[in-house]
Amino acid sequence: MLMRTDPFRELDRLTQQVLGSASRPAAMQMDAYRVGDEFVVHFDLPGVDPETIELDVERHVLNVRAERRPPAPEGAEMVVAERPAGTFTRQLFLGDTLDTERIDASYDAGVLTLRIPVAEEAKPRRIQITGGDRPQQITG
Repeated sequence: MLMRTDPFRELDRLTQQVLGSASRPAAMQMDAYRVGDEFVVHFDLPGVDPETIELDVERHVLNVRAERRPPAPEGAEMVVAERPAGTFTRQLFLGDTLDTERIDASYDAGVLTLRIPVAEEAKPRRIQITGGDRPQQITG
């Protein structure tokens, strides 16, 4: 038999059950960084079936939605329930400089990874100036 030793953890769990997790989706943890000409975003989604993950982009807003179903079968008596279940959502506001048409998504070991390239129009480019004896280049 499992013993509960932290009364505050149990109080937090009961409060969450009563007040929050059933009525609105929970947020998912994430990390984001830029490497060269792309942004990489990692979302922690342990125990989520990849079939329940939904990604969509509308007007430069990326919506991520996933669902983790309770592990116990219907009718089972839960002894300890510390892992959140239900719907998880997150919205990211993507700047105009990102190419939302070429987002790459992969899911491995409970982590959803998105790679969002910088749009070609937003990358720095060299502009050649003519005139005088020889052409010069300016980085713009």
